[in-house]
Amino acid sequence: MDYERLIRAEHSRQYISGMRPVFNRKALFSDTTEDYISPSEPDPYSQVTIRFRADLNNVDRVFLVNGDIRHLMLKESCDENFDFFACQVEVEETEFSYYFEVQVGKIKCIYDARGVAKEALPEYAFRIIPGFKTPKWAKGAVMYQIYVDRFYNGDPTNDVLTSEYEYIGNKTVKVDDWNKYPALMGVREFYGGDLQGVLDKMDYLEDLGIDVIYFNPLFVSPSNHKYDIQDYDYIDPHIGKIVSDEGELLADGCRENRLASRYIDRVTNKKNLEASNKLFAKVVEEAHRRGIRVILDGVFNHCGSFNKWMDRERIYENVEGYEKGAHICRESPYNSYFQFYNEQDWPYNGSYDGWWGHDTLPKLNYEMSKELFDYIMYIAAKWVSPPYNADGWRLDVAADLGHSPEFNHHFWQEFRKAVRRANPDAIVLAEHYGNPREWLNGREWDTVMNYDAFMEPVTWFLTGMQKHSDDYRGDMFGNADNFMGSMRHYMASFTTPSLQIAMNELSNHDHSRFLTRTNKKVGRTNTLGALAADEGVNKAVLREAVVIQMTWPGAPTIYYGDEAGVCGFTDPDSRRTYPWGHEDQELIQFHKEMIRIHKENQEIRTGSLKYIDGDFNILGYGRFNRKEVIVVLINNNDHEVTREFSVWHLGIPKKSFMKRLMFTTEEGYTTEVCDYPVVAGKMHITLPKTSAIVFKYHKRFRVNSGI
Repeated sequence: MDYERLIRAEHSRQYISGMRPVFNRKALFSDTTEDYISPSEPDPYSQVTIRFRADLNNVDRVFLVNGDIRHLMLKESCDENFDFFACQVEVEETEFSYYFEVQVGKIKCIYDARGVAKEALPEYAFRIIPGFKTPKWAKGAVMYQIYVDRFYNGDPTNDVLTSEYEYIGNKTVKVDDWNKYPALMGVREFYGGDLQGVLDKMDYLEDLGIDVIYFNPLFVSPSNHKYDIQDYDYIDPHIGKIVSDEGELLADGCRENRLASRYIDRVTNKKNLEASNKLFAKVVEEAHRRGIRVILDGVFNHCGSFNKWMDRERIYENVEGYEKGAHICRESPYNSYFQFYNEQDWPYNGSYDGWWGHDTLPKLNYEMSKELFDYIMYIAAKWVSPPYNADGWRLDVAADLGHSPEFNHHFWQEFRKAVRRANPDAIVLAEHYGNPREWLNGREWDTVMNYDAFMEPVTWFLTGMQKHSDDYRGDMFGNADNFMGSMRHYMASFTTPSLQIAMNELSNHDHSRFLTRTNKKVGRTNTLGALAADEGVNKAVLREAVVIQMTWPGAPTIYYGDEAGVCGFTDPDSRRTYPWGHEDQELIQFHKEMIRIHKENQEIRTGSLKYIDGDFNILGYGRFNRKEVIVVLINNNDHEVTREFSVWHLGIPKKSFMKRLMFTTEEGYTTEVCDYPVVAGKMHITLPKTSAIVFKYHKRFRVNSGI
């Protein structure tokens, strides 16, 4: 017989006979994923169907409330668990925000991004931005961040040499021991990693299963981090290709000249620069051939004092084909690119606006130079266009750009237009700390590096540590209420097109490695020493974190080496080299398995999120669509826990079973598939200490009900 029809008939009988079920708040659900908004990314001036879910025959009325307008929602469909209500609305070109009002007899409640609430708050309203679309390839994409100097040295002929030039008061150092820990002031240390090294390791990246490479800056720069760019038009030959190599090194004891002719020739010679650009194009082409996208790091708030427009170090002064820099010539065409102080004093006294006061990082003065503005718009388009064909930009300190909020928003609106005109499938992703809502408006940034709604809540919950390892908070450790509250609050700043491509990192180049945070040691290399970062770490906690990372809404982003067990305190220690030949192979294989699970299950990439449990060091949640469900259970305690987890409100029939896809414990992990029963809508589970389980439900898994 028809199981679903019989269930509905029984609920109808109970309703008519006065045995109506109690108002079931757990069954209420809606969000802005494709199951609840159709089309999921609507055009301006179009019709949108919005849906809401409730228990069968359990509510009297549902209204969609948009400002002062209330839309009565009608039952559209049902399944064996839920009624689905729907209404159609017309959206214009501005943001459309709404919440739901649910009525059951005399009971009335609000449903918004927090879930069930007593009163509506505008910051938690569901939001649609008509016309805002993010590329399908980026939704849930697995990204891999590469700090190039520390990844792999594929071409020793392009290495920065010891005493090749002087940078911030001392000579450069070529590091010959690949496994040496970075020095405390390590910006002038170079290990030799390069783009050829990335090409050489492309098989590894493909086998790992990544979808995107995100490169830290690649353009010409004197530092190993390259956030002080000196030429936006070219890839640095030290990580690209050196085909012409002349000149002399900096002589011992020579302090009057901070640069040697060899460095000047290497980074100004057009043969080297063009060869390096050509190599980058080859890297992108090879990545694309393997189905891997490439994102560049764009540093447009500031440049470096070495920059050809400033030329404080007099690199370009006598090189053919370059104009005089603003620091050395009053008539330089680049004077308006920077904000100088006491310009009437000449010879120039060296005072100009630097980002956070750093004279090595002169702030770009867009408001006073249309030429600079237009040039950076050209750069924005150049690198996402043939022959380079990058797939987007990550934007450094994006909220700091410009001298006013108004100009900042204007700049990023024009930047996004330039990028999308050149490559409609490219993304614009910003580094940002704090609430990004005012930029995630469909016209500026597509998304952000997700600190507030991913890295920080996960780190606090699993380790109690601050993301730099600068503090330990016992009140945050294992605090599931704080985790879920933070996630609900900060995720409300995103619309779904932004959230599904948000860069969800556990570590990156600016913070301590997540594995080091598991040892709960507060400090940095200058206080504890680099060796302390490796001591007392807990790989089982890292595996729990990776389970969350690979099953959470957004784009899980692996910082190179995290998958191989690399440790490190915050910058510069977090910029250790990839340990080729000394990798933690079990941890790499675990990442491969979790990436596979992430990619094989569409409900993880674009489905809904719902919490099912939370207690001290206990977390349970589901990712689901109308057909499939993933359930994730975490026990971060140092003892086993036996517990019942209610899963029916994820859309799992009350009598069914689920398949286990991943089980990680203190001892290791297994992907052996086995079945777990669901009885009366609940799972009775024993979780070992420091463990995580990933379950899968598909409608074909349902147990025969016997009806």
